[in-house]
Amino acid sequence: MSAEFEADLKDLAAKLTQVEAVMDLDGLRAQVADLEQQASQPNLWDDPETAQKVTSQLSHRQSELRRVTDLRQRLDDLGVLYELAEAEGDSTSRAEAESDLAQLTRDIDALEVRTLLSGEYDDRNAVVTIRSEAGGVDAADWAEMLMRMYLRWAERHGYPAEVYDISYAEEAGIKSATFKVTAPYVYGTLSVEQGTHRLVRISPFDNQSRRQTSFAHVEVLPEVEEVDHVDIPEKDIRVDVYRSSGPGGQSVNTTDSAVRITHLPTGIVVSCQNEKSQLQNKAAAMKVLQAKLLQRKKEEDRAELDALKDGGSSWGNQMRSYVLHPYQMVKDLRTDYEVGNPSTVLDGDIDGFLEAGIRWRKQATAAA
Repeated sequence: MSAEFEADLKDLAAKLTQVEAVMDLDGLRAQVADLEQQASQPNLWDDPETAQKVTSQLSHRQSELRRVTDLRQRLDDLGVLYELAEAEGDSTSRAEAESDLAQLTRDIDALEVRTLLSGEYDDRNAVVTIRSEAGGVDAADWAEMLMRMYLRWAERHGYPAEVYDISYAEEAGIKSATFKVTAPYVYGTLSVEQGTHRLVRISPFDNQSRRQTSFAHVEVLPEVEEVDHVDIPEKDIRVDVYRSSGPGGQSVNTTDSAVRITHLPTGIVVSCQNEKSQLQNKAAAMKVLQAKLLQRKKEEDRAELDALKDGGSSWGNQMRSYVLHPYQMVKDLRTDYEVGNPSTVLDGDIDGFLEAGIRWRKQATAAA
């Protein structure tokens, strides 16, 4: 085996060992065994909500365990494959082993990033809200492009996404949208996307084809679970019902099933119209409201840090720039990570930005 290949394998093995230590494989196996025992109970489905939670947790834990054990097996097999290729002088197999090494390095790096997600809510589902800001119709169109980008990212990874509500703009695009992405650690992953996103392009809505800068804001919250106990007294909310509709005002529901909830003490407004049942829409809207109130409490608890943050859409507080003209580039202004092909990014290929953002946040937290 060449010295360089052997050194790369040794470095990867050391990194994977660190990852395994952080993930606590023995503890993970114990969790899987406990959940398997719960899932095997004959009366499990007497309580469907608990049963769904147990089976979901079991699937997630098994997936995590399988992911890390598969990486270890691939690493062990790779060394054997390369030695056989060299012994037999098989250049094709040697090239295949080198390609596998590159892919394995990427996969272990991605798993290492997962271990950096240790926040209180990082392992939860994510509730994402996108709002158009400065830029008029271009900003509304930009907000819809961002929503598509995140939904395509979820689709690429096989993560279920559920759109709770969309408020369409008059001419094109959306004023705002709220959707949920379901996957282990997806809140911790997507939370680094929170902030103002800036787009520079030739406006398709300008008859003089002038360059336009527009802004949209992304908010990412953890899905609230029952254990959070965010109590919302009935007297603190106003519930309005209305008829669901899509673009152009075309009715998609002939009953007043859409629900808008206003939290009177804070003025927070949430809405949901994707379900046919008014009760289902209310339950979904209450979940989003609880997530927003939980985030509000969390922010109040760290008010000193929040005071250092800017708000609103401005040139000074943007977190990422997407430039389509006069050149092509997407650049994260916190991490300096950049990509020269915006079309792939806008089609959901944002993992590089997510990983760079998670590492940047961990370093910033450690420094603070």
